[in-house]
Amino acid sequence: MKIIRIHEYGGPENLILEDAPAPAAGPGQLLIKVAASSVNPVDWKVCGGALRALPNFSLPLTPGGDVAGTIAVVGEEVEGWTRDDEVYAFIGLTGAYAEFVAIDAAIAARKPKNLSFEQAATIPLAGLTAWQGLLKDGRDLAGLHVLVYAASGGVGSFAVQIAKAKGARVTATASAKNADFVRGLGADTVLDFRVTPVSGQAQDIDIVIDCVGDTAAFEIWPLIKSGGSLIRLGAGRDDPKPAEEAGVRVMKMQVQPNAGQLAEIAALVEAGAIRPAVAQIFPLEEVAQAHAVSKAGHVQGKIAISVK
Repeated sequence: MKIIRIHEYGGPENLILEDAPAPAAGPGQLLIKVAASSVNPVDWKVCGGALRALPNFSLPLTPGGDVAGTIAVVGEEVEGWTRDDEVYAFIGLTGAYAEFVAIDAAIAARKPKNLSFEQAATIPLAGLTAWQGLLKDGRDLAGLHVLVYAASGGVGSFAVQIAKAKGARVTATASAKNADFVRGLGADTVLDFRVTPVSGQAQDIDIVIDCVGDTAAFEIWPLIKSGGSLIRLGAGRDDPKPAEEAGVRVMKMQVQPNAGQLAEIAALVEAGAIRPAVAQIFPLEEVAQAHAVSKAGHVQGKIAISVK
């Protein structure tokens, strides 16, 4: 099979297309014939060595966490799946940029029927990050005011749509050139903090979901009601104490595979409440170029990788 690997940490130029034996499906696993994957910022961070200290990170490695494809082999002890079923999954931080992957059956969900494989592959990591971030608060979102900070990227674009689908009023931040895109996702109000401070435009926020984690988000924290929540998805280089002292619950989360939540997202996709925004599609052999585009920033939604 064809597979993308890096043999040393660095930039997109280190992504190499190679041949390798296909993995086997062990007990409790599915062998997936991958039709598509996608690019998430964490992919090029992995390639750059930012996560090299984490357990199980060793070279060579294959980037990618999103897969959409068909089941080639159903492993022993697996029930509910048959060969050729169409699935999608978040498989972790590595391993997706390949023609075949073996995954635990428990993390696979049925692909939304109304999406192509490329569209479906843009959902798992970003969609689950947004879903789990919004759920972290533990409240019903109906009637709440949610502010999505940095709404035009992969996670932000799903956060806007999920919050709206759950009945929230959504304010989003985005640059002027991305404002119409974010409005098209369903945001009630779009603010460009680069031009006018958000503190003068938004109020009575119940939940902020911060998709970046940079210091520019500081001005948003005082807008959260006492008893509200700040969901931090980014690197967290800042100090949350001012928010906590103001009676705001500060929660940091890291996305986890979850087939049940992917099934719920798929249902919303099939109902027309959520749609993935695919900015570009690159073939597997051009994944280095896809990483370069993603790393340059300004992508509306997600970049898909066609593997089939």
